[in-house]
Amino acid sequence: MITVGVLTISDKGARGEREDVSGREVIKLLKELAATIAVYEIVPDERNVIAEKLSAYADLRKLDLVVTTGGTGVSPRDVTPEATKDIIDRELPGFSEAMRSESLKKTPHAMLSRSIAGIRKRTLIINLPGSPRGARENLAVVMPAIKHAIEKIQGDQSDCGGD
Repeated sequence: MITVGVLTISDKGARGEREDVSGREVIKLLKELAATIAVYEIVPDERNVIAEKLSAYADLRKLDLVVTTGGTGVSPRDVTPEATKDIIDRELPGFSEAMRSESLKKTPHAMLSRSIAGIRKRTLIINLPGSPRGARENLAVVMPAIKHAIEKIQGDQSDCGGD
């Protein structure tokens, strides 16, 4: 069983001015992984707040996976990638490359995405766009690799190749 934290980054959502459809979409998809949603929160687009939540999810709650939605674009308040970089030990560029590559097939706006993925201790952290469609489509791209990535992050020594 994979334990998951979902963190929506949205100034309006944190103030209760916008319904968090993206967070619900992410939770719905993650249940296909037989994941347990251990925590779900909405926070404003504040770099230090985001970094503190991500650190707490990895260090204190010891979650296997943390998925963020929102704050990955180019608006002045979009700081999720920076907050994530502040706290990760290693980046996983293949996740973000795959998400952007697949998204570019649907919209040229995908090249504006700054989503990243990385590892903090034994936790996989993935940034997703804030739109419900973007969050759903990007998560679907990386879902096939999540379980294996978590196993490896947490010390699985078996070979990856298969032949």
